[in-house]
Parts: sequence; C-alpha cells; structure tokens
Amino acid sequence: MAGTQLIPQQWTLPEAISKRLGDEVGRQRAMVHDGHLLLVLHAPPTQDQDAREGRLFWRAPSGEWKPQALRHGERAVGELIDEYDKLLDQIDASEDAAQSAAAYFDLLTLLNPLVRASHNLHQALQQAREELPDVRELILLRDRAYSTARRAELLQADARNTLDFVIARRAEEQAESSRRQAKAAHRLNVLAAWTFPLLTLCAVFGSNLGHGLEAWDAAAAPLPMLAVVGSGLLLGSILVGYVTRR
Repeated sequence: MAGTQLIPQQWTLPEAISKRLGDEVGRQRAMVHDGHLLLVLHAPPTQDQDAREGRLFWRAPSGEWKPQALRHGERAVGELIDEYDKLLDQIDASEDAAQSAAAYFDLLTLLNPLVRASHNLHQALQQAREELPDVRELILLRDRAYSTARRAELLQADARNTLDFVIARRAEEQAESSRRQAKAAHRLNVLAAWTFPLLTLCAVFGSNLGHGLEAWDAAAAPLPMLAVVGSGLLLGSILVGYVTRR
C-alpha cells in the first residue's frame, strides 16, 4: 500500500516505489520496480505560480495506466502533454500580437518556467523509456514530449531575440533624439552668442529711436501692435524651424 498522501489509496504500488515519495511532489522523474512504472510529472506552470502542481501516473506490469484518460484511445500522460501544447499555442498567439518590450517580458516570464518544465517532462519520459525499453507507447510519449520541449525553447529564443531587438531599437531612437536635441541646443547657443551683445547694448543705452510710425500707431491702434506681434511670431516660427531641423 502507498505510504504517502500523494498516491491514491486504491493504487497498489510496490513498497520500493511508494517509500521513495515524500509529502511533496519534488522534481519530475520516473520510478520503476518489478515492471511497475510511476511517473511523477508537473502540470504546465502558470504565471506567478510558486509551487508546482504534481501529476502522478502509474503503469502496472499488465500495461494498464492509472488514472485513465478522458479521451478514448489516449493516455493520461498524452493529455498532460496536450495541456503543454495548448498553453504554447496561447503564448504563440500572444507573441504574434505583442508590440512592446513589456509584452515580450511578460511572455518570457511565462515561458522560462514552461521551458524548464517541458524539458524535465521529456527527461522523465526518456528515463522511463530506458527502464522499460520494450514499451513502445513510452517511445511515442517521449517523442511528443521532445517536440513540446523543443517548441517551447524556440518560442523562448524568438521572444528573447525580439525583446533584444526592441530594446536596441529604442536605445537607437533615444540616441538619435539626444543627438537632435544637442544639435538644436548648439544652434540656440550660437544665436544667443550672436545677439547677446546687441541686446545688451540696446538695454544699456536705450533704443527707442524715432521710426516715423508714431502717427499711424496713434491713429490705427491697435493694428500696429498686432502687426508687430504677428511679425514676431512669424520670425519665431522661422527660427524654430531652423533650430529643430535635422
């Protein structure tokens, strides 16, 4: 009988296997004794999940698996692999829609534990295949697990490369923006250096010279003032275009 709460009481596992289990799932692995196979696997990890959800599968020497699969003709281990594949499908669709570095970072946060879990799943099935070389269904399950693990690794690599590209492009855009700002600041400094002496002299000695438009200003006010303001805004726009041009 099982000596741990992880194993259902109706499972008649050899004591050599049951005593190797503790109260927690631990790493993914395969245990074999006298033709009995116990697979200790993990459910696909989700985001912000600290503890792994364990899935135990027992194959008796007669070839019977427990628990039984929900679909006819399938093994429960195969359904677990399907869960990994469905999660990878969702991540693949999210990666196609991702546009920002934050979105790719969130994908990597989910992919990193999924890559480790799928790799360890494949290793556990490979271990079971080596212990029971005559069980063909273990070969098929191992190959499916390898395809899943490989796909997870490719998605991880693609997301990481895209994130690196997005970061590099943002850095390049920021560098170009800084270059343009420095160039504009230099032009403003040149204009300030050129006009500063004139403005200083005008402020010290005064520049209220007669211009002959005083009578027009008195007769048509406030049109002359508006004309001066409009001219100043026009010249300012020209100056802004000069300073900010690439």
